[in-house]
Amino acid sequence: MIYRLILALRHLAYKRGWKKSSRAAVPTICVGNVTVGGTGKTPHTEMILRKLRFSDAWAFRNVAVLSRGYKRKTKGFQIVDPSGKASLYGDEPLQIARAFPEVTVAVDANRVEGCERLAADPVKADIIVLDDAFQYRKLEATLNIVLVDYHRPVYNDKLLPWGRLRDLPSRLQEAQMVIVTKCPASPEQEERTEWRQRLKLNASQQLFFTTISYAQPKPVFDQAADVRFTYAPRLVLVSGIANDAPLRNFLSDSYKIVRRLAFPDHHAYTRRDVRKIMSAIKEHPTACLMTTEKDAQRFRDVENIPLEIRQRLFYVPIQAQFFTPEEDEAFTETLLESL
Repeated sequence: MIYRLILALRHLAYKRGWKKSSRAAVPTICVGNVTVGGTGKTPHTEMILRKLRFSDAWAFRNVAVLSRGYKRKTKGFQIVDPSGKASLYGDEPLQIARAFPEVTVAVDANRVEGCERLAADPVKADIIVLDDAFQYRKLEATLNIVLVDYHRPVYNDKLLPWGRLRDLPSRLQEAQMVIVTKCPASPEQEERTEWRQRLKLNASQQLFFTTISYAQPKPVFDQAADVRFTYAPRLVLVSGIANDAPLRNFLSDSYKIVRRLAFPDHHAYTRRDVRKIMSAIKEHPTACLMTTEKDAQRFRDVENIPLEIRQRLFYVPIQAQFFTPEEDEAFTETLLESL
């Protein structure tokens, strides 16, 4: 009750103008949620980048991404170097910078100042995608896109510490778009209507549904990798994300998961963790090691990883996608019109 009251008073202060919000000099898209992780912000941010970079309406535009750089060891404004370390920028910004080398990715806890830096020389961004800034009320985004996990709907969840809600579910009404993510199948019209009603969305708000698609595994360490391990029937899964259940379900179709090493979200891997992985390899010497794309960024920070791990450690790339071309086109059209 205390946490709910604090949140309500904070939002009221911004709504009444007692606390000030400002807009950036260029259009901004906020990709956020009201829960603690696990809704798919990074793959949806990457999906939006693909649409902005390759849409005819926005061809050759200078797109930038701004994140706070969760759990990074640096301070202040930083431009992400794709060849750098996750400890300097955070795993998610580094993943985006490596996937989109033509996009300027920056980190700054002060999103207002970060946007000012990106809109000015030398970057001169035309548009900025804000990763996880829905709770950052000092900056008012041009377009708010809020993600809701299909498997953990906010209307069945509770505020911290009893649940995973970090914000009031009623804040969904302040988003122009809501996306229900990680859907196992395309919802029928009746289910879509029920989602809209239970999320209490108004008629002007757009509601979309996406799923996660998995690509072929890629090596974490290119030069040392032995692709023959990806054909092994057994697998050791190593993950440090909020929820690895969808990945486990996907991998279970092709592998027998003989060992699972689960670490906290955004976990920074240590020599002790490496020893645990080596122990798992000794138990299952022919097994493949699989991890997530986000974890891959952090594994590259660890020094002197044994060859036995580097040979067999692969990650599974993921993408957020719509169920039909019509839904994809409707989202893209709404996105561009909003800007």
